[in-house]
Amino acid sequence: MIIQSIVIIAFMLIIISLGSALFHLVNPKTEQQSKKTVKALTVRITLSILLFIFVFIAVATGLFKPHGLGEKMHMQKPPQTEHINN
Repeated sequence: MIIQSIVIIAFMLIIISLGSALFHLVNPKTEQQSKKTVKALTVRITLSILLFIFVFIAVATGLFKPHGLGEKMHMQKPPQTEHINN
């Protein structure tokens, strides 16, 4: 439950950062507004990368188990082929 909460909070922070960048982008252009837009987008990219790394580590350590498509891919066994030795 804690891991799901962390992921949800991270998604919310990413969306807030994206909204902040949009707000600064549509306001009148000044150098300060441009810097705020770049900073907000940098924060969003950093949060997205950290979220990806966190989810990857959580899946790799078994703290978070994939379901849906991910589970079906992991459960699928490769086709068996017969080896004929001459």
